Amino acid sequence: MTAACVGIPTEPIGSIPRPAELLDATAAHAAGRIGDDELAAAQDRAVRDTVRRLEEVGSPVVTDGEQSKPSFATYPLAGELRLAPDGAVIPFADGHQRQLPRLTAGPMRYGVHADRYLRAARRHATVPVKQAVIAPSALSLLYPADGIDGYPREAFLDDLTAGAEAEIRACLDSGAHVVQLDFTEARLALKLDPSGDLLEQFITLNNRVLERFTATERARIGVHTCPGGDQDSTHSLDVDYAGLLPGLLRLEAGAFYVQLASEPDPERVLGILADHLPGQARVFVGVTDPLDPRVETPEEVRDRVLTAARHLPLDRLGTCDDCGFSPFADDTSTSRDTAFAKIRARIEGTALAARKLTG
Repeated sequence: MTAACVGIPTEPIGSIPRPAELLDATAAHAAGRIGDDELAAAQDRAVRDTVRRLEEVGSPVVTDGEQSKPSFATYPLAGELRLAPDGAVIPFADGHQRQLPRLTAGPMRYGVHADRYLRAARRHATVPVKQAVIAPSALSLLYPADGIDGYPREAFLDDLTAGAEAEIRACLDSGAHVVQLDFTEARLALKLDPSGDLLEQFITLNNRVLERFTATERARIGVHTCPGGDQDSTHSLDVDYAGLLPGLLRLEAGAFYVQLASEPDPERVLGILADHLPGQARVFVGVTDPLDPRVETPEEVRDRVLTAARHLPLDRLGTCDDCGFSPFADDTSTSRDTAFAKIRARIEGTALAARKLTG
């Protein structure tokens, strides 16, 4: 009996640490020692192995593990030459930084749509496949504060909205079980701008895209939020969820994937979620922490699910990992084996809780 068949679905968030062979091939390709075809073959082997291992641990829904993405945020920019390296800086609590590129000229165009990753995973999968995409709000940070001559911000946002819609629609049309918008900059927005204005701009932009879909389509679109996760550090865990969740839950999405396992007071967060639960949306709560090297036991996961079930209706509850395990391709802080062990614990613990809740 799986969790899915007794009413508590469980899904991965997205990225899985890349195998050593793929990391070596990526470095060799960057150095010019191997060609595009050899890199693509290594990526396909990594996707095949990722899907196989997810299915072996019993995952009712799988992803490609983002094996072919250079990062969860910048993959649409492949081949884009109108970029400078000095874009927005994302500082992490341990002192390291990630920096986005800066758009230098218009128009904004997606060089890659994520349906290519979805189709690659579906070739190897025997269960439903979800696809993570970057939220348009994150890509809005590419536009410089001082503007671009001949390309006003509103024209940029029009192009960005069209590109995001096309990407999501292509994934839905290609058979995605669900399309998940990675909105990890949501909590960071409150750190950068405690007034909430930046967060409101992000929510408005994302809804501008989501509102282009029908209610039936939006039921297959979810939004993921977390305080960032890179090299075992976060960028906004110190920001109070109370300032984020009411606005986040105004997004026109069918599911919300919410980091919770690493929260110091999960009961308080669950209370906020319950108070603002929208429409018929389902909330997937994080029950494993990818930044913690210790593998949770199924019993620990079970107890986290039971706690969530005291606040959320059972038919509106799901489970997930707090965030992806390796959102940037060069992040090797978590081993591949640890990631799959945590995923197994999530699946088994969710099933234990489902049995207890349903008798």
